[in-house]
Amino acid sequence: MLEQLAEALRTSRGFAHKRDIAAVLPQLAPTASATVVPNGDDCAVLPDPAGGGGHLLLAIEGLVQDFVEQQPWFAGYSAVMVNLSDIAAMGGRALAVVDALWAGNAEQGREVLAGMRAASERYGVPLVGGHTNLRAASSQLAVAVLGRAQRLISSFAAQAGDRVLVAVDLRGQWQGEAPFWNASTVAPAERLRGDMAVLPALAEAGLVDAGKDISMAGVLGTALMLLECSGMGATIDLARLPRPAGVPDWSDPDGAAQRLRWLAAFPSFGYVLSVRPAEADETIARFAARGIACADVGTVHRGSVLALQLGDARVPLWDLAQQPFIAPQLESRRAP
Repeated sequence: MLEQLAEALRTSRGFAHKRDIAAVLPQLAPTASATVVPNGDDCAVLPDPAGGGGHLLLAIEGLVQDFVEQQPWFAGYSAVMVNLSDIAAMGGRALAVVDALWAGNAEQGREVLAGMRAASERYGVPLVGGHTNLRAASSQLAVAVLGRAQRLISSFAAQAGDRVLVAVDLRGQWQGEAPFWNASTVAPAERLRGDMAVLPALAEAGLVDAGKDISMAGVLGTALMLLECSGMGATIDLARLPRPAGVPDWSDPDGAAQRLRWLAAFPSFGYVLSVRPAEADETIARFAARGIACADVGTVHRGSVLALQLGDARVPLWDLAQQPFIAPQLESRRAP
């Protein structure tokens, strides 16, 4: 069962989309002289010209075409939401959002824009401009966000011996048949803003310096990207992962499809963190105080393999030494 699950993840759409990054990174100019961290993190990081040792964060997300065409309002909402999550994942607070929208007509564009405006208002981050084309052959959407961080959380900072923590807001529901776990659109705006502030507060308190937000590669694909950037391996116990009440536990032989859907899910609020053991309990407690599930699910170790464990069974999900995931050769394995 464990090997079948691993193979299903390796061949999933989320893994495939993230692996496309590997074809692009070698064509980009090295960023070492311009940014604080190399390509591969959730945001580009620039020195804050205001001084004080802080950082400006710049992120952008493009939405897959079928998502924009089938669920235009939610695609617009999600485009803002996932960018804000990228900023939070690096210990930052978002300042402003811009968009680039292509639609076939004004009606198509209206729904997308309404979703973006709703997210902007609920999270309290202004949508300050962008680009619009209402005469396109197909719907396309990209959104970028600017933020600021005092202390960074980075994909390049995981260390051997760290605890792997997974934090997910389980107070939601599936978005139709799509692999999206929506704990945002029906949540109170005040709660959304407070929850988004947890990550920068953890960074500023010195509790967390390594992590990544859970993306379309799901929780395990996200962990894999974090490990690749840091040059580490890890073992994750699947039974300890947070899951919604409707997802069967691992003792149910008929729950394989529901468990796979959850492992591949793109949650509206979800993070994989690599935390020093002495800081793990306090980090978990801070999420719990906000009503967010957070669990210690494994250990970071030296090596190149992300392994999955279930009871006495253990299988490798991916060996980064044999097959890179998002980058054939990252510019650096660790931020300075």
